[in-house]
Amino acid sequence: MQNRRPSKAVTVQDVSDFARLKQWFLGSVVGFGALLVAGDVLADSHEAITVSHGYVNFGELKYGPNAVLDYVNPDAPKGGEFSQWAQGTFDSFNLSTRKGVPAALSTIGYESILTSTADDPYGVYCYLCETLEYPDSRNWVIFNLRDDVKFWDGTLMTAEDLKFTFELYLEQGITEYRSVYSQFIDSVEVLDEHRIKFTFTENAPRRDVVSWVGGTSAFSKAWFEETGTRLDEPSQAPFMATGPYRLAESDVGRQIIYRYDPEWWGADLPINQGRNNFETIRVEYFADSGAAFEGFKSGAYAYRSENSSLQWATGYDFPARQKGWVRVEELPDGNIGTGQGFVFNLNQEKFQDRRVREALSLMVNFEWMNEALFYGLYERPQSFWDNSDLKASGVPTEGELAILQPLVDEGLLDGSILTNAAFVPPVSATAERPLDRRQLRAASALLDDAGWIAGDDGMRRKDGEVLSVEFLERSPQFDRIINPIVENLERLGVDAKLERVDTSQYIERRRSGRFDITNASLGQGFEPGQQLSQFFGSEAAEDSSRNPMRLKLPAVDRIIEIIVEAKTLEELTTGTRALDRVLRAEQFWIPQWQKGVHTVAYFDMYRFKEIPPLALSPLDNWWYDAESAETLRAAGAFQ
Repeated sequence: MQNRRPSKAVTVQDVSDFARLKQWFLGSVVGFGALLVAGDVLADSHEAITVSHGYVNFGELKYGPNAVLDYVNPDAPKGGEFSQWAQGTFDSFNLSTRKGVPAALSTIGYESILTSTADDPYGVYCYLCETLEYPDSRNWVIFNLRDDVKFWDGTLMTAEDLKFTFELYLEQGITEYRSVYSQFIDSVEVLDEHRIKFTFTENAPRRDVVSWVGGTSAFSKAWFEETGTRLDEPSQAPFMATGPYRLAESDVGRQIIYRYDPEWWGADLPINQGRNNFETIRVEYFADSGAAFEGFKSGAYAYRSENSSLQWATGYDFPARQKGWVRVEELPDGNIGTGQGFVFNLNQEKFQDRRVREALSLMVNFEWMNEALFYGLYERPQSFWDNSDLKASGVPTEGELAILQPLVDEGLLDGSILTNAAFVPPVSATAERPLDRRQLRAASALLDDAGWIAGDDGMRRKDGEVLSVEFLERSPQFDRIINPIVENLERLGVDAKLERVDTSQYIERRRSGRFDITNASLGQGFEPGQQLSQFFGSEAAEDSSRNPMRLKLPAVDRIIEIIVEAKTLEELTTGTRALDRVLRAEQFWIPQWQKGVHTVAYFDMYRFKEIPPLALSPLDNWWYDAESAETLRAAGAFQ
């Protein structure tokens, strides 16, 4: 099951997040090009029925039916190879189970009823369907499906396949998904071979329901039944689907190759013009980013989205760059910030005291880090909605106070939330050394107040227990970042250490909650909705890959409900700002760093028309320049 949120570039380094690039579909209400069928009403409710090629909550859809996307080159040549890297290893092609380590780009061949674009933050469009229809109440939606959609084995997709897939996710999908969404569906009906109807329960969030079920992927029912494959078990190959790319080769821990399907049903659709231009997509696996960078320099793969400021600032003066074989560019990024940071495991008793979390956070000196380690390339995140008007700032507005005051009155929030400015990370007084003594004194006072008292040996104890902190990490790139933080914490009297493990252990320990502090990217989309429950809600906190901090706050749950029920963009914005304010005040998140551009390097054989604001997506709309590639090959640019 795929929903949608606008996302950042597809980087194989963050392979576990790839499926989320098509997640968090956005809302309801008729958009541009919709047809309100006059006199077409439900006999039992007298509601007018809207028929449309797409769906949007606020404003209008950017594209009409049969449109070619603005940011593609519809005449882009087809063919060639796109190659990039992934870290660690893999043993499964199923992202929908907690078991195993998923392969890079596992969902590259999956398509859903509705689709999104990289330049329309609110709209979703018919893809496997030709039109959709729904009443004003959003009590149900019917998708009128295309009759020419084929699976990779040549069989035609039907409404029965979509019904099967939807119910499969509700039965075998990850717990965090089932626990939130199973309560929202009343029935799924196959009306005929190419029409499917979803009916929603009374408590289903009406702004989310149509786009939620529109995110249903197309899997072959016959294939699942024949193979006995389960959604909650690892899979040695992608599920039988309909997309442009399918698995060609895989060598566990070393390489994956996906190949364009010449019989792909969707090649001639207007929305697909200028997209899916590569014949093959190759992923090379490396133990870590350093080894991967050496591979890139020698031409082992041809595209790299650089996430190391050290490499970006100092590492790109190598022979292939000097010879003009490699292009290094900073490309625009109009998306909401990543919300990247360290998060505390709130199930640990020691971290349930906000004073402890605040004290430990003060030992992260971003200003020194940015100058000494990042070459001044980064800014520090402040919000889960940076780079948007959904971000809370200053003291609460009148609208926010109307949301927050009742929660204070009920004792669910501290009264300071009503008068304090939205929390921002402290700015260190010194960028010359990693330890800011002023912040050390403030952190010491907080721990003293929380009962963690320094003994004669300098270690802080409470009830005989030493205050210990372990950073769970898998990438050696973080060593130079975390080790100075560890040293600062030791000066504070905390028994701190970095625990670096392999990818399999890293994933398993995060899932099971066996960690103190780990990394997380908690940035959100332009139209928050029910998906917030998976990131910040209590219901899924104990079994959620998106809520690693195990946050469980009734006040947060209540504000999420208000956001989900928002009828206007103003209501949505006000509710989101209130939520952002409360989340940041809890300080379960130590903001790390972010930048407002994509830093990429690639061998000079890839081309693109323009970079859309919501996603870099080279796999989507870039293409291969065969003549330039041959020139590079003749010059000896590749291994």
